[in-house]
Order: sequence, then C-alpha cells, then structure tokens
Amino acid sequence: MSIKIYNTLSRQKETFTPIEEQKVRMYVCGPTVYNYIHIGNARSTVAFDTIRRYLEFKGYDVNYVSNFTDVDDKIIQAAKEEGLTPKELADKYVQAFKEDTGALNVKPATLHPRVQENMEDIISFVDQLIQKGYAYESQGDVYFRANKFEEYGALSGQSLEHLRAGASERVDEAVTERKEDPLDFTLWKKVTDPTEISWDSPWSKGRPGWHIECSVMATKYLGNTLDIHGGGQDLEFPHHENEIAQSQACTNEVFANYWMHNGFVTLGKDEEKMSKSLGNFILLRDLLNELDPMVIRYLLATVHYRRPLKYDEEAVNNATTNLARLKEVNRRLTTRLKAASEVDEPQQIEGLDRLTQQFTEAMDDDFNAANGMTVVFDLVRYINQYLEHDNVSSKTLKAMKDRLTQLLEVFGIILEDQEVLDEEIEALINERTLARQEKDYARGDEIRQQLLEMGIQLDDTPHGTEWKRI
Repeated sequence: MSIKIYNTLSRQKETFTPIEEQKVRMYVCGPTVYNYIHIGNARSTVAFDTIRRYLEFKGYDVNYVSNFTDVDDKIIQAAKEEGLTPKELADKYVQAFKEDTGALNVKPATLHPRVQENMEDIISFVDQLIQKGYAYESQGDVYFRANKFEEYGALSGQSLEHLRAGASERVDEAVTERKEDPLDFTLWKKVTDPTEISWDSPWSKGRPGWHIECSVMATKYLGNTLDIHGGGQDLEFPHHENEIAQSQACTNEVFANYWMHNGFVTLGKDEEKMSKSLGNFILLRDLLNELDPMVIRYLLATVHYRRPLKYDEEAVNNATTNLARLKEVNRRLTTRLKAASEVDEPQQIEGLDRLTQQFTEAMDDDFNAANGMTVVFDLVRYINQYLEHDNVSSKTLKAMKDRLTQLLEVFGIILEDQEVLDEEIEALINERTLARQEKDYARGDEIRQQLLEMGIQLDDTPHGTEWKRI
C-alpha cells in the first residue's frame, strides 16, 4: 500500500510519489531563535520528526532540512535586553533548541542552515526576482509584486481582493507609500540604525525579509522542487504562500509537491490556541523539568498531526498511563528473556506480521499516528497473552521485543530496559530466593518488605521472581 498525504494545496489526500525513487527531499520551517521553544513549537518539531521516522521505516532515504531564523526584529530586541549580540543570542537558543528537542528524542536534521550563513545567496535570489520583474526596489527596501504571480492565494484558498483588504489594514501609511500594492511583501528591509546588524546589498544596508530565507535555503540544499514542505498551520499564510510565489517566480518550477501543516496546541476549557503573541505559552524546557521526556514525546507524537492537540492535565495523565503500560510489557519481556531457553525453536508468531501490516495501513493513511498507536496496544495485548504461557522460547520473546521496539521507534518513544540493580538490592533478592528454597518464608517476607521500603516491588511468577521500581 502506498502512502497517502493530505496536501494542503489541493485539499485532498494524494498518493505520495517522490521525485527520486526511495528518496525524499523534505523541508520543515524551524524556529526563530530568540527564546526557548514552547510546546507548540515542540508539537511541530515532533510531528514532522515522526513523519520522517515513518518514511525511513518504509525504506526511504530522507534528506531532512530545517532552518534556524537567526536574524530578525525579535532577535535584535531580545539581544538588547539580554546584553548580547544577535549572533550570541541566536547561538544560545539554537543550542537550547537542540538540548530540549534532543531530550524528546528528536533526530537532528540532515542540515540545519542559518540565515546569517546564507546572506550572499539571499541577496542573489532577490536580485534575480528584480531582474525577472517580480520585485522592485523602493527607498532601499525591496518588495515582491504579489499580483504578478497568478497563483498567489492558492495555498491559503483566498482571493487577491480578500488578501489585499487584509493587508491594507495591517500596513502603516509610511510602508504603504513605498509599496505599489498593499499586498506586496518585503524581500529586503533597509536598516537605518547604524547600531543594528545589517549587510551590504545593491539596494541598501539592510537584512532580508522573513519569507525569502526559506525559499533560498530550501532550493539551495534540496533543489528547485521539494517532495514535502512542512510547518505549523499558522504558516500557511503569509509565510508559505509567499515562499511559493517567490520560489516559483525565480525558478519557473513547482516549489513543493506536497504541503503539510500540523494543527495547533490548545489550552484550557475554551481550547484557546497557544502562542507567544497571546502570552499563554508553556515552555518546553519548563515541562522537561516536571515530566518524563517520554511522556511529553508520547503526548506530542501520538495525536494525528493535522488535528489540534489539547494540552491539559488529563492529556498528560493519559500519556503517563499509556507510557507506563508500554514500559511494563517491555520490562516483562526483558525479565523473561533472561531466563528463557536459548535452544527452543520459535513458536508460531504470525500475529506479529499481521499486526505490523495493520500498523503500516494506519500510518500509510496520512501518517495517522493515533490509529497506529492503537495497533501498538493490540500488539501489547498479544504479547501479554504469550507471557502467560510457561514455555516461551527466547527467539519468540526476542522477536516480540524487537517488533515492539521497531514500531515505537516510529514515534520516537524509547522504552529503556530496567536499570541494573545495585549490589545491595541484588544480594537481597538472591538471599530471598535462597530463603524460599529452604522454606524460610518468614525471612523471605522480611526481605520482601525491606525491598518494598527501598522502592523495589517483587512479583513471584511461575517463571521466577520479577521486580520493578515503584
């Protein structure tokens, strides 16, 4: 079965056909690095990391590029407030992004390009748009002629008249006077303050507009046409709309074949969209100090990427409970494997392949993570049924453990094997086992209580004594 992707541009699911066989060119808009990322940023990062992982699970070689916007007005203002240069501030929060997303087991991008490292290419790109008549210089600024691009508004599904009316309301009079049309957007911004970071260009000392950077870096590192371009739902307009216009105007080629957008994170009873502009955001770094990172990863990775994600206490509790179920079956498998016979032939476990097929069918349908995780828990029940049997070969147990790990790898969820016991605890468990063999049940019960007070719970099963931390 082929993967089907909901394409925002066509507003329907389409069969995924990459430009190159078994290779994927994928660009995802990264953060503007002026602060720690919030859980909304993390949702987008985890959603597309999960999509990337599933493509790799299906055998694709994914060239995954995600940028850092390391110069803009917010960065300049934040740098002044923190007493840093814009580059120092950007470096600080790029590192923080890598640390925080690394804690969620997000794979590093194939490449993380930065605006300041690609300024020469940005200036060249803007110049090409001027030469083609799609852009014009005005008092040191450079603007893109939106109405000259016939498909402008197709991604967001809005008419030029509607977009122009909205733009007229947002733009102040001084900027309007410099534009031919209120809908025109900035490619290059003149900087008049000599203390602000700027670059020389044919038009003025200045810096690039926000939208142009992604067009330049996406085409530079992935080619004129991408397989997949992703980002948050809030980027459909104007950011992605403008990327399409300026990219296709410059290259005369389709910019991206599939446009993917993840849903918002909402908070509270009213399910209000979370954003920094509304002041109702939750920093990922703060959550990492409160919760198991894998609980956060589970919560972010297992909701369908296009659906809104409601963040509240109930959602966290559900994620905690479900992750605990996964860890428990993994613990039981690990314990049984240690005691299982290595010479027994594997038992019939066709159910693993059947469940894996169901998993791929769910994920092939526009990366439906919620349905995919439902199949994972079907696998958990299947494994638990086997673990009730006395004689299960090591090969069978290992096959089950490997398959569970493989499917959870798609979601980036790590189930660490139970940690090694320290010598004192291990000695007590061994002493209790010996006491029970010698029918000294009083001493056995005494040790069980002692271990319980140390946070170790014992469970005597037909397959031996199992333990877990509580």
